Amino acid sequence: MQGLRPALEVTGLGVDLGGHPVLDDLSLTAARSALTSILGPNGAGKTTLIRCCTGLIRPTRGSVSVLGTEPGGTAAAARVGMMPQSTGAWSGIRPLELLRYLASLYARPLPVDALADRLGLHPLAKTPYRRLSGGQQQAVNLAGALIGRPELVFLDEPTAGMDPHARRATWELLRELRTAGVSLVLTTHAMEEAAALSDLIHIVDRGRVAVSGTVTELTADGSSLEDVFLANTHAGLGG
Repeated sequence: MQGLRPALEVTGLGVDLGGHPVLDDLSLTAARSALTSILGPNGAGKTTLIRCCTGLIRPTRGSVSVLGTEPGGTAAAARVGMMPQSTGAWSGIRPLELLRYLASLYARPLPVDALADRLGLHPLAKTPYRRLSGGQQQAVNLAGALIGRPELVFLDEPTAGMDPHARRATWELLRELRTAGVSLVLTTHAMEEAAALSDLIHIVDRGRVAVSGTVTELTADGSSLEDVFLANTHAGLGG
């Protein structure tokens, strides 16, 4: 890995939506084979940032490099996985049918049954996606992001709605992926999650990175990660 560019490089990123800046000169990096967390209140720009990194939104200013290439391009498509907060497009399909379809799109997908076992999806095999609980939908979303063996995975609130057992199982899976060399970038509101998993944390506020560091660096004065978050952000805008 030595000498390779970071898995993600964001430089001077700006996004204007509806005439208002959502991201404003935002810059950050995410290392390879590491888990990088992006924290911020609602409305801080986290999801917009992820959408820029996956090619769903074209930024107004600045640049994004994903595994050394342009986000959303054909060179990145097979190497990047994306776990959204939710997806209405999957509403009628059953989880294992979905995974088998997604697996068919890749040359070397993960084994569907093994991945479904790991994430507890077999008992949900006959239930349409729209009828799953929020946490169950998140497990399906995560499986969909991982099925193609991506080198870099974006995870937007990956454990939202999960019960404690499912959340801890997901944490363990993410740790194993990182150990295996996968680069992970996640957004979360859960301070405990960020503290337990992160190699590096970027706290975003009002479209900019307010502070960055390891958990040890950010809490060196004895503050908790939540204290650091509150000291460097404003109240969320909702949504």
